[in-house]
Amino acid sequence: QVQLVESGGGLVQAGGSLRLSCVASGRTSSTYNMAWFRQAPGKEREFVAGISRSGGSTYYRDSVKVRFTISRDNAKNTMYLQMNSLKPEGTAVYYCAARAGVTVITTSYDYWGQGTQVTVSS
Repeated sequence: QVQLVESGGGLVQAGGSLRLSCVASGRTSSTYNMAWFRQAPGKEREFVAGISRSGGSTYYRDSVKVRFTISRDNAKNTMYLQMNSLKPEGTAVYYCAARAGVTVITTSYDYWGQGTQVTVSS
């Protein structure tokens, strides 16, 4: 069992940056593959970026490649999402998630945080 808490969301102008954090408690985060998802109003939740247990492999949806960077610090049980050059279409609630399974790019995650709002103004 693991609990996830996100922070770092807020309001930013287009072209700006934000850094999201996800702190895991309970079982150590290194047990899990982890990911960031987002859900915009009226849309389905979508995969944004994922990272393997060791942090050695990362995965991104095409629309955020180059602009976003996912990372993790297992000693701190924390995962990060650095978001640069933000666009208005990036406005959404961002969720962190963890799963014990092997696959990173999937919607079938076992544990979810409560989400943090990111709003990008034009």
